[in-house]
Amino acid sequence: MFPLSVIIPTYNEAHNIEALLQSLDWVDEIMVVDSFSTDETVTLAKKYTSFVVQRKYTGPADQKNWAIPQVKHNWVLILDADERLTPELKKEIQTLLQAEIKEDAFWIGRQSFFMGKKVQYSGWQGDAVIRLIQRDLCRYDNKQVHEEIQTQGINIGKLQYKLEHYTYKDLNHFLDKMQRYSTWSAQDHLAKTPRVTFFHLYLKPLFRFFKHYFIQLGILDGKVGFIISVIMAWGVFLRYVKIQEIHSEVAE
Repeated sequence: MFPLSVIIPTYNEAHNIEALLQSLDWVDEIMVVDSFSTDETVTLAKKYTSFVVQRKYTGPADQKNWAIPQVKHNWVLILDADERLTPELKKEIQTLLQAEIKEDAFWIGRQSFFMGKKVQYSGWQGDAVIRLIQRDLCRYDNKQVHEEIQTQGINIGKLQYKLEHYTYKDLNHFLDKMQRYSTWSAQDHLAKTPRVTFFHLYLKPLFRFFKHYFIQLGILDGKVGFIISVIMAWGVFLRYVKIQEIHSEVAE
């Protein structure tokens, strides 16, 4: 069986970290890369692994790209603290690591939960991330939001079973996260948005709501689907308001 290293980036994940670490007692190495949490994240993590490193956070891709070459095993599973391996996914990964592997990395689907409910639609139904990778072949692209493993030149497979993703504790957590994401997204879109117009501030958010709620069937998720669609649209609006602010500051 190929040995496996797990990398977990964290910041103030005391409410999540133990449940995840308790499920990883079968892996060979666990590295927690913490961005100087102000809660009990580090203390709790050290109960399960001695490989806990604190590093200043400049972005998700940078943090993960720094961590990947630090682990000792060639096969690496990257997990967020709010994700959980199901027994089926755990068994699938263990079985995979027992045989010759032709792929360099694997997509893993995610089943999201929000406000205590499984989200079946709302644009989250096709959520998948490349998380099981070969250490020496895979790195993330340079994005602040929705960073992903660069796929050019590598052979990628897909696992059958999904991660469970408890992405937001509650509505306030969702709103706070969208506030941060809109700032990072503004940085990603700044170079290609030299001028913010009516189209950016009104039509793009309206289309984002329409996309999540109608095209991606958020309406079938009931109240939760409506809330997701509204907040996703709000995040797009905030992105362009922040780009407009940056342009105004530069003009001054």
